[in-house]
Amino acid sequence: MFDVIIVGGGAAGFFTAIQLAKTKPTLKIAILERGKEVLGKVKISGGGRCNVTHAEFDPNMLVKNYPRGEKELLGPYHTFASGDTMAFFEEHGVSLKIEEDGRIFPVSDSSQTIIDCFLNLTQKLGVKVLKHSAVTHFENTAKGWQIKTIKHSYECKKLVLATGSNPKIWNILKQLGHTIETAVPSLFTFNCKDTRIAGIPGVATNASVEIFENNLLESKITVRLKSKKTRTPILYADGPVLITHWGLSGPAILKLSAWGARLLHDYKYNFKVVVNWMPDYNYEGLLGYLREVKEVEGRKTVLRTKAIEVPRRLWTNLVKASGINKADKWADINKQQLENLAAQLTECELKIEGKSTFKEEFVTAGGVDLKEVDFRTYKSKLLPDLYFAGEILNVDAITGGFNFQNAWTGGYMVAKAITNTL
Repeated sequence: MFDVIIVGGGAAGFFTAIQLAKTKPTLKIAILERGKEVLGKVKISGGGRCNVTHAEFDPNMLVKNYPRGEKELLGPYHTFASGDTMAFFEEHGVSLKIEEDGRIFPVSDSSQTIIDCFLNLTQKLGVKVLKHSAVTHFENTAKGWQIKTIKHSYECKKLVLATGSNPKIWNILKQLGHTIETAVPSLFTFNCKDTRIAGIPGVATNASVEIFENNLLESKITVRLKSKKTRTPILYADGPVLITHWGLSGPAILKLSAWGARLLHDYKYNFKVVVNWMPDYNYEGLLGYLREVKEVEGRKTVLRTKAIEVPRRLWTNLVKASGINKADKWADINKQQLENLAAQLTECELKIEGKSTFKEEFVTAGGVDLKEVDFRTYKSKLLPDLYFAGEILNVDAITGGFNFQNAWTGGYMVAKAITNTL
């Protein structure tokens, strides 16, 4: 009989176990991991560098990065948040650094540093880590919880589920009465074959991106959007946009994918985006500026005279898409061509056809219904002595270390609640 069994050998599972064992060393704790390796997602996160958290130290602002879970996380983040995460790792010999965009990494730039820290701590604290232990069933009995794996059966007083997006575990929870929000992908990039971004992978620039209701978009995507003033976007993000071999990526696109996870799933990932490559301008403002350029730079060719701050390869593609030829001079282009250019730069409508996973960092929106969890303890409101941590819950975040912070905080809150009762 274990005091606590944690199902899931990932970030949330290990952090829960470590916090439990540190607070109450006498507890008998086991982690059950279905695979042959633990902490797999930690290993590949942040391009192998492990983005452990984000330098947002105000809980009220920190929760704004969670499309699902914002309200529920506010209380827990007043107890354990980014600063506490940093203190934990520093205390255990992992030096951290804050990068310009606020992401926090180990100074070593290696996720192995985090993995080694966790493995050393669990070993030192006497936590049993049982690999190749895929859970097939669990149920509450008179003695506590009984957990069956493909090889063995275990008993424990308290059960913690930190299994991430695991459909088998969700199905068992459904059978036990919990509501599971259907999982859909979050954090993905947009596939787009438009000629205006074709052949220029690697180009990155700040832009604003809007998504409108599907039936409100123009059928032609090379002309200025008419009636734009009467339309309100249902999704909006700004920041760096990266053009890739398959379409669009970068922080602004990933924000849209997170906030629009369910909507874009409903659209079957076929929709249109409107990109303003010059976010400091609107159409009318840029058109006025281009008229001035036409007067001043009249004898120069449009293609070679990049009048604004956008990457040259993108400028070349958008000039061509405006119906302006290679040899055309500013003085020679007509009113329609100038309007086309202003529209391509500020209201560039692109058709999206499908998505791609963002690196290997597969994140889903979905999981245990948040109304069925007490976020003071992360305990199930429906089943006794059952706790949740990490992505098993219907909580997810934009990229930048926020999903890991949710795992650390959940683990801390669960450990605190359990050690107060055992």
